[in-house]
Amino acid sequence: MLSVSDETTEAPVDHTAQRRVFRPDDAGYAEEIAGMQTGFATRPDLVFGAENADDVVAAVAHATGAGLPVGVQATGHGVPGASEGGVLISTRRMDAVRIDPGARTATIGAGARWGQVVEAAVEHGLAPLNGTAPSVGAVAYTLGGGLGILGREFGYAADYVRAVDVVTGDGVLRHVTRDSDPELFRGLLGGGAQLGVVTELEIGLVPVARLYGGALTFDGRAVDPAAVLRGYEEWTRTLPDEVTSSLAALVYPDLPQLPPHLRGSYLVLIRVAFTGSEAEGERLVAPLRELGPTVSDTLREMPYADSPSIHGDPDFPHAYYGDNAVLSTLDVEAAADILTLTGPDAAAMHILQLNHLGGALARPAGNADNAVPYREAGWLLRILSPLDGTDVEAHRKVHARAFGLVAPQTLGRSLNFVFGGNDRPEGLYDPETRKRLAGLKATYDPANLFRRNYSVS
Repeated sequence: MLSVSDETTEAPVDHTAQRRVFRPDDAGYAEEIAGMQTGFATRPDLVFGAENADDVVAAVAHATGAGLPVGVQATGHGVPGASEGGVLISTRRMDAVRIDPGARTATIGAGARWGQVVEAAVEHGLAPLNGTAPSVGAVAYTLGGGLGILGREFGYAADYVRAVDVVTGDGVLRHVTRDSDPELFRGLLGGGAQLGVVTELEIGLVPVARLYGGALTFDGRAVDPAAVLRGYEEWTRTLPDEVTSSLAALVYPDLPQLPPHLRGSYLVLIRVAFTGSEAEGERLVAPLRELGPTVSDTLREMPYADSPSIHGDPDFPHAYYGDNAVLSTLDVEAAADILTLTGPDAAAMHILQLNHLGGALARPAGNADNAVPYREAGWLLRILSPLDGTDVEAHRKVHARAFGLVAPQTLGRSLNFVFGGNDRPEGLYDPETRKRLAGLKATYDPANLFRRNYSVS
């Protein structure tokens, strides 16, 4: 570790400050750049371990003076590809969470994880619009839009942002609201990390203390996965907005590290979150239980603090390649073909997920004008492929075939679920949103410090 004053560059930084700054040969460098995603290595020339907004300002100023690209990482679920050979700002230490129960708001630091925010909010009978995994960075997730477990009832996480503190490319720390700078505010919410480094968000909370939810798990070898898919799609047609759900399918590898009952198993899961009563939840899910025998049924009443159990996302670092398609409608037969393509006969493991959209996701709440695109979408198709030494190019070919099957229904892609090492920028925004973001980029980052960072957590 060295201080900024050890630098020889003429970059306009505060040379008296002693900061956590790491070079590749320094002790602590590897730990500082480590994250959840281990499949795509990045080697920044300099890493700033930021503890506050002043550290972020100093890091951006240094990068500006040295002409280096800047990447940002909180938890490392995504890949800060823009930092390769440049500067990485690690915000994981900036993880303060403050709740104002009267105003129903939370102020969250750039490094806060959703688990921390949920834990703080539930003490007051409130909930954020968090995602499925408590280990995901709350700020980066929200800047990418934020599709959460209550999305159909309340909308995207970006819709509930009240204020953004951000260091833009000119090194200025700005407090941005819809009233103070509506166009910048709009672009930051859904625009990801391309306009600056967000140091803090103020977000709205919703009055949810409990829910009815869980997962139905079917043995994909004992039932027809395509029949489960068809039944699920039909079930979603008449749901109230208070139900948010998804379907997933995966084949577990036959590895000794896994519990015996999972080795080589092929599972199809339907996950449900409903804020209504348990009795009404039981009535709503009854048709799903008729789709076939289950190996597990965890649907139940639960405190909101237990909501991560609905999806049970892994919380350990691992390697993965992933992509997605935002769909206007769901072609069930094409989706069934994708089930086959990614199922037991595939050469490698793939995890398929279909998220049912609509509801409030199509009707922006609160800050209605932001850069989250494709509000008209009905579905999100996601494919995530663990790497584990397998060839990335082979995964790309499988993904290309899969997403090609739904090309006629594809509107674009979701920034939150691009896990491909920043290899493909196409389709992340509609033309009008892309044009407006380009104008903001020219104004607030004309030197292109924050080079399109497609991974946002």
